[in-house]
Amino acid sequence: MDRAIDRPTLRALLARTDLRLTLATAADDLGPDALDRPVQWVHSTDLLDPTPFLSEGLVLLTTGTQFVAAPDDAALYDGYVRRLRDRGVAALGFGTEVVRDGIPPLLLAACRREGMPLFEVPYRTPFIAVARANAETIAAGDFARRSWALAAQRAVSLAALRPDGLSATLAELARQLDAWVGLFDPSGSLRREHPADALDAETRRALESEVGAVLRRGARAGSSLQIGGTPFSLQTLGRGGHLRGVIAIAGGALDAEGRAVVTSVIALAGLALEQNDGVARARALLRGGVVHALLAGDVVLARRFGRELWGGLPSTPVVVGIADAASAAADAAAEWLEGRAAEAPGTVLFGRGPHGLVFAMAESAESLADGLADRFGARVGLSSAVSYAGFAQGHDEAWSALRRGGAGVSTFGDVAASGILGALDTDVARLVAASALAPLVDHDRSHGTELVATARAWLENDARLDATATALGVHRHTVRARIGLVERTLGVDLTAFPARAELWAALQVAQR
Repeated sequence: MDRAIDRPTLRALLARTDLRLTLATAADDLGPDALDRPVQWVHSTDLLDPTPFLSEGLVLLTTGTQFVAAPDDAALYDGYVRRLRDRGVAALGFGTEVVRDGIPPLLLAACRREGMPLFEVPYRTPFIAVARANAETIAAGDFARRSWALAAQRAVSLAALRPDGLSATLAELARQLDAWVGLFDPSGSLRREHPADALDAETRRALESEVGAVLRRGARAGSSLQIGGTPFSLQTLGRGGHLRGVIAIAGGALDAEGRAVVTSVIALAGLALEQNDGVARARALLRGGVVHALLAGDVVLARRFGRELWGGLPSTPVVVGIADAASAAADAAAEWLEGRAAEAPGTVLFGRGPHGLVFAMAESAESLADGLADRFGARVGLSSAVSYAGFAQGHDEAWSALRRGGAGVSTFGDVAASGILGALDTDVARLVAASALAPLVDHDRSHGTELVATARAWLENDARLDATATALGVHRHTVRARIGLVERTLGVDLTAFPARAELWAALQVAQR
């Protein structure tokens, strides 16, 4: 940011040789920034208490007529200077040779005690000349800032016309503001930054956390925060409910001109991202087409598209995954995968499938799946390693893992370990099992029998009467009678294996 001409200060005012102003208080009696405070205006008055009519950051000029009645009253001077200091007056100028020669020693002593800068205005320098000089400096600074803002906006607009307009725009903004600028994608990952690697790892992680919170709220907003002593401002891109990212700027508060430049960059970046939607949709359709080609077994077509568009498909064997993210996060998850694919072409395949977002990687599929689950709250199912000829089987395995798994990431190996009966853990299976066992349950409830428990124990003990009787603590004839009653109640012949298998499956599903 161009700061060649900034807000006027007392130091700059004293440096004007045409005004012939002289600092009376010694530098050792003043605070470290007393001479460099911005001077908002210059005003003159001889009131003994002008503070009700003054504003902070003012330079006050006086001829000292308020002290004529009691020129030797130290308390009068002390109270006067203290009131000015408490009001935030930046400095006091004393016009000499109007009421008296030189500055009153008691006034100088009071200013020293209060740390108030005091300077002499000679008789031949009108107060109006001091006020006009300060006003001219303010006007020059305002003009310089407006000129800088116009030049900066022009430079940003020209940068937007370059091949990678978005990156060039952010780089130009960083140069104009002389600050670090970063662009975060919808998932909260830092995608572009200028200058590169300017943030330490801890600051970057903390900033990503704050950006993630802003994106999860989903509302357009601007905010300010401080991380490790560095102030940051955050500006969202996109519309409410469909944020496209966040621009972060390191540095102090911006003035009106700086904010105008940032606003123009946000508008250009938002426009660039929105215009990219058409291209993104076309790429999404192509990626989905490759996935469906692999599901249909057309590996040749899938490899051709993958090679020409994305640098090839991942090498086999691959692990196939399906991510089921909420609708609000599905687009952000796809954009995150797009970023991963751009960083390492040919290492990840993804696209829309019949049951959600399908992806495949040769290695580290678990880390990719964990990223989808952690960042977007997605449920993810993973297959075993397959070739592209077996991609459809891998897809079915991933879908089975997704349906039968819980929150987070589930693998087909984990769900397959529960056996074939584990695959029956569905709402439909439970309804069928409940219907099949209903006659036994009703009989037990109405007659106080234990047909369900007896049938389960009998099947668990390989239909052996003695072992079942021991397990239940009853006589073997009791077991035989109960199994006969089960057959009559259900209307089946349990000497046949298919009937026993049906009953066993119903009992297993019912207790899940």
